[in-house]
Amino acid sequence: MNKNKQRMTSKRSPKQNRRIFGQWLFFGAIVIFGVLSIRFSYIAIGKHVNGVNLAAATKKLYTVDQTVTAKRGTIYSANGEPIAEDTSTYTIYAIMSKNQKDATGHDIYIKNDEQAAKVLAKYLPISYQKALATLQKGRGKFQIEFGTAGKNIALTTKKKIDAQNVTGLHFIQSEARLYPNGMFASHLIGLTSSKDLKGTERTALTGSMGMELAFNKQLSGTDGHQTVTKSGYQGTTDRSQKVKNGDNIYTTLDSKLQTLLETKMSEVEQKVHPKGMTATLINAKTGAILATSQRPTFNAQTKTGLTKMWRNLLVEDTFEPGSTMKVFTMGAAIDSGNYNANVTVPTGEYKIGGKTVPDWNTSGWGNITYAKGFALSSNVAMAHLEQTMGAKTWLKYINRFGLRTSTNSKIPNEQTGSIQYTYPIEQADTSFGQGIQVSAMQMLRGFTAIANNGKMLQPYYVSKITNPNTKKTVYTSKTKVVGKPVTAKTAAAVLKHMEDVVYKSYGTGSAFKIDGYRIAAKTGTAQVSNGSTYEVGDNTYLYSVVGMAPAKNPKYIMYITMKQPTLNGTSASDDMADIFKPVMQRALDEQKASETKTTTIKMTDLTGQATTAATTAAKKIGVTPVVVGKGSRIVKQSVSSGTILTSKQRVTLVTNGQMTMPNVVGWSASDVADFADLTGLKLTTSGTGYVAAQSISAGNPIEAKEALTVSLK
Repeated sequence: MNKNKQRMTSKRSPKQNRRIFGQWLFFGAIVIFGVLSIRFSYIAIGKHVNGVNLAAATKKLYTVDQTVTAKRGTIYSANGEPIAEDTSTYTIYAIMSKNQKDATGHDIYIKNDEQAAKVLAKYLPISYQKALATLQKGRGKFQIEFGTAGKNIALTTKKKIDAQNVTGLHFIQSEARLYPNGMFASHLIGLTSSKDLKGTERTALTGSMGMELAFNKQLSGTDGHQTVTKSGYQGTTDRSQKVKNGDNIYTTLDSKLQTLLETKMSEVEQKVHPKGMTATLINAKTGAILATSQRPTFNAQTKTGLTKMWRNLLVEDTFEPGSTMKVFTMGAAIDSGNYNANVTVPTGEYKIGGKTVPDWNTSGWGNITYAKGFALSSNVAMAHLEQTMGAKTWLKYINRFGLRTSTNSKIPNEQTGSIQYTYPIEQADTSFGQGIQVSAMQMLRGFTAIANNGKMLQPYYVSKITNPNTKKTVYTSKTKVVGKPVTAKTAAAVLKHMEDVVYKSYGTGSAFKIDGYRIAAKTGTAQVSNGSTYEVGDNTYLYSVVGMAPAKNPKYIMYITMKQPTLNGTSASDDMADIFKPVMQRALDEQKASETKTTTIKMTDLTGQATTAATTAAKKIGVTPVVVGKGSRIVKQSVSSGTILTSKQRVTLVTNGQMTMPNVVGWSASDVADFADLTGLKLTTSGTGYVAAQSISAGNPIEAKEALTVSLK
């Protein structure tokens, strides 16, 4: 029997199905909403998702942690003028290519040459004619610059130029260490270099030599940090560290003495081309270094002259001092009771242990006293003194004068020297400065004992350190006695012998006389050692001189060394005197002025003022203004604001526009050096004293880098 299959069909209508589906969808949505609500509540309360702190992440999104860079401390001269400072400098350039526009569509090229030239001449040391010619020659180029006149522009000058709204003039900013004096005790002040900061894209200046390295910690300061909150987020800032700028260091260097010394050193270097040369002037009563220079040296601003082989000759270089060592030999013999003024000794040569001590005059001067032997610079006479004292006594005084110990200069790589003292001939050789290696700083320290009544002083070059954050002085230098190698009576006796070197007819130091002052000095000549033996030939000597003035109660000591110069028939003493006399005389003149209580004046800032008004203001405060150029406004002055001057002292004022040559006849060498440094002239001087003739006539136009020659009498 067949049965029909029956189809199974739902008894619910489509409408009922839709209602059931809707109910399930509703309940599902309720469940999902509940789960999400629980999750969001958890996040809102706990503020964490997958280990991430949402509050911190949100705050980070709206805040920025910034580093506030510490300003490196400034190094100042004793006059308060900056020698090394952090700065933003600018180089000006002009876009010449037509149709150049910025992002907003404005023209950014020079449209009016005459207008641009007037602005440049007004605020920069360039004439209108030269600025206009440079612009006109630049047509067809994309952009041009204006040489040295357009570089190292100060922010204040940039703002003044910007205010003129000259289309086409633009600036490039540079963050750098500024050394405004260029070649100015560069071996002592040193340099900085830019160092990448690990983990950042920033760089920082760090000391690489000289004081910049020795005092890097004090100068560097500490960077600060701050959290900046962006608009739209109401969170709080809870991380900040105040920036601590680096300390400021004031040196003992006298700006005018240092500038004059650099000028004279350069002149002698160009004349005799020594392999090395040092010159340092110190205050005999305090040990403060007032001026110091060396050759080779470098321009700290441009780095010209800097080589990989460069070193600080003041403390890193040791040498056999030669006959200036006889100052200590004479002091030791007198102080130890081994000096007899009535004894005479034969000269020419002296046999010791089968070896010969020779005099520079091989035939000698017959039998002479020790006093005459000192003035004549007799090696034989000094060797006799050493033999009379005995090697043990003499070595004791070598040590007392500190000739083999550090001067604690803080300058990196300071050397302490060495001595050959095993055999009798070696012991005798040291009495006239051979067989013993010393540094210039050690010699200076020892000389202070002779100039300062037997008390040996620590030479120093930092007068004080100030904290710019607290405005407090954190360090002040003090005169420090580091030994008393001889008595005051001995020191006075040695000074008298040093006077004989200058004023006796047979003395070797007559070239170092200065009119109006009594000088005590000792010259020296030493064979240059190459390490194991002495170099041979005509150009194998190190010449030196130490001078103290006034002779009876010295205020100043100056020590000069000159290694292997090419003399070309000239005298080494005359060449060193060309450095010694003008610098020492300037120091003595300033000392005399201060002792006579000359009225002092505090210089004011005259830059930016109208020429007539600035001239009147200068006269009103008591200085003598020398106006360079016929411009309407002052753009530079030779003496910075705040410097203490004496009444009627010259101050050079450079106007905008074309510079013109003043009459410098009667000026001192230092005044001319200041003028040349300010105007950029290349100065060459001959002779000593005051200007008697000048190569550029008064009133003539001058340009930077032009040569100026003056004769001094």
